[in-house]
Amino acid sequence: MSATILVVDDEESIRTSLAGILEDEGYKTAFAVDGVEALTVVQQEMPSLVLLDIWMPRMDGMQTLQKLKDLYPNLTVVMMSGHGTIETAVRSTKMGAYDFVEKPLSLEKVLVCVNNAISMSRLKEENTSLRSIVLKDHEMIGNSAPMKQLREHIRLAAPTNASVLITGENGTGKELVARSIHYGSQRGDKPFIEINCAAIPEELIESELFGHEKGAFTGAIAQKKGKFDLADGGTIFLDEIGDMSLKTQAKVLRILQERKFERVGGTRVVEVDVRIIAATNKVLEEEIRSGHFREDLFYRLNVVPFHVSPLRERQDDIPLLVEHFLDNFCRREGRDRKTVVPEAVELMKRYEWPGNVRELKNIIERLVIMTPGRTISAAQVPSYIGAHEGPRDGGKHGSALELSSLREAREEFEKEFIIQKLEENDWNISKTADVIELERSNLHRKIKSYGIDMKK
Repeated sequence: MSATILVVDDEESIRTSLAGILEDEGYKTAFAVDGVEALTVVQQEMPSLVLLDIWMPRMDGMQTLQKLKDLYPNLTVVMMSGHGTIETAVRSTKMGAYDFVEKPLSLEKVLVCVNNAISMSRLKEENTSLRSIVLKDHEMIGNSAPMKQLREHIRLAAPTNASVLITGENGTGKELVARSIHYGSQRGDKPFIEINCAAIPEELIESELFGHEKGAFTGAIAQKKGKFDLADGGTIFLDEIGDMSLKTQAKVLRILQERKFERVGGTRVVEVDVRIIAATNKVLEEEIRSGHFREDLFYRLNVVPFHVSPLRERQDDIPLLVEHFLDNFCRREGRDRKTVVPEAVELMKRYEWPGNVRELKNIIERLVIMTPGRTISAAQVPSYIGAHEGPRDGGKHGSALELSSLREAREEFEKEFIIQKLEENDWNISKTADVIELERSNLHRKIKSYGIDMKK
């Protein structure tokens, strides 16, 4: 579809000459003789670009530019004037004009300016569209009490520059929380840079975070900017920060304190303006006691703490998550929208989801790909999920009260089981975690949530 260009000028000869050259280039044209008429045409046509003269009767170009930007902030406007000055050009640019061309017009220069402005406008539209897709893909889904509380805490913390520490089990969505905080802040249009501290070898993580100078080590053939450089003005998300070495922790602490660092192999101090959001699935208080994490860094990061609840604690969100993932995967795979029958959703609600939301997402993707029809039945749900559904009465699902009682019974059994195993292993958390095949951090959380009194 051809772009429409609105030419606003009180001189007919200008309108005619611009119409000829623009239409020869494949553009559609519309015209207005002054600012008042231009506002009406824009409302009706919504052009891709406005070529706007400054000196016109009734409403001049600067007044028109101001009104256009107030009503249509994303509209691209190029100013034209035969009496232009540097001061006028600067003023119009500050008001939101894309460019300024002087009369008498060089049609060749006008075409270059128009083509660049249209390209820029299309890039902005694509960027806006892609951004909305990204935001939708990273939307936080759920209406359970933990999710409502989490969203409220994000609303309060996001507009600030405070450091944030997000805790939670693997797969709960800690990255989504970090992105929500970033996009809800004044840095939302600046970079969001993510780095997984557990996925980068120890000998490379400093270079990844802070960059390096040419010749800093074998293979450093040129200077490289690090993640903190790239995040300048925006947010850096340090995922799995509990796996970061003590040496690197010291440098991160310096950035938090002084907002400056040195690249690997360099001596020049680099200043940055970044907000740090960190996340971990470990209990950092335990890591501090064992000497694996700096206490001063913990307190610097833990200004605003967030905890993301596991999926088993907000099972009422599962139907919403199922629908969300179905929409995303069916759209991405170019398939007809599939439906999950209520019985299948009920099976999912009764499952414990040790892999949390990430596990549910993977299951839905598998079902979208492997289910030939448009309906996903309970029989197509993986058997290990159905195996955890608990007893039924005559093949029918129990009431909400019965489900609650079953959950309470299961929790009581788990508490007694943990106490028994702790006693058998002299109340050693690490040893008990190995015996029952549970991550140490998860066992610690369960001990805390069940209020188990640790023996000395």
